[in-house]
Amino acid sequence: SLARPSIVSANALRRPTRPRTTESPALPPSPLADMTVGRKAPIRKVPHHKLFKSEPDPSWFGNPSNPSGDKRGWSAPNWLTSRFHFSFAEYSSSKNDSFGVLRVMNDDLVMPKRGFGTHGHANMEICTYVVEGALTHKDSMGTSETLTRGAIQFMTAGTGVRHSEHNLDSSKPLRFIQMWIVPNAGGLAPNYGSHAFERADRLNRWCAAVSPVPGAGVDGGTAPVQINQDACIKVTELDPNVALPFATAKGRQAYMLCVEGECAVNAGNETAATLERHDAAEISSSADVVLVAGAKGAHVLVVEMAERGRSGREDL
Repeated sequence: SLARPSIVSANALRRPTRPRTTESPALPPSPLADMTVGRKAPIRKVPHHKLFKSEPDPSWFGNPSNPSGDKRGWSAPNWLTSRFHFSFAEYSSSKNDSFGVLRVMNDDLVMPKRGFGTHGHANMEICTYVVEGALTHKDSMGTSETLTRGAIQFMTAGTGVRHSEHNLDSSKPLRFIQMWIVPNAGGLAPNYGSHAFERADRLNRWCAAVSPVPGAGVDGGTAPVQINQDACIKVTELDPNVALPFATAKGRQAYMLCVEGECAVNAGNETAATLERHDAAEISSSADVVLVAGAKGAHVLVVEMAERGRSGREDL
């Protein structure tokens, strides 16, 4: 595994103070400021420019190394561009290691005829959501399949599994969101599964793509894909200007990603955040918001989980 061990993040930013003057007392913070700043705020935007944009060496992911000084080697334009939401591979920050049990979220764009060669994992629940293109998976358990837009796969890496992920298309890029979720136990038996959803399953509604296995947490055993942790993954595609509520129960938190398009995240009468493609948001316990899609619609993914103290980035 290339990622650093899971370390729960600490301390979000304090709200900046307003300067006092002799003419008038300091003004209280606005309701909107409470929505967007401070560790206890219900919503906190993670703008896409704060993500780490990686253009890694292909040898890190089971591929041959680039020849020294050979410009024909694999590079971002002809292989891979990744956006890391948390510490991973060459990006290491103690201020941004995870969000609760969500250890990794990588937004990967793989060019035609490229991919990740055979490499190994252990003791992690790995879920991958296909955004565009076709993802071809092979693993040491004997699985071989190709998944397209809207499909989700999972691996319980457990005691150890090796796999490869490729874009075999000769002309079209592949984009997927890979998420690593810390399991509720180590040494589990390796497992793999997937489910192909139709667009209608997520059109203007929440589609429950991933749930815990039975007995492992809220809504256990209810989704087509099930993992060994108290965490769920939901997705939606909203038509232009369509509104859709989202709430976290007491003791729950969520990490929201705007996969495509644009949406406003409204809390009460305020717009708490506007999310564009690649933007994310940390949503804390007992939040009650409404997503409103922009003029071109919105494609949104949410990882919802049990609340864990001191979750969230320190560097916003």
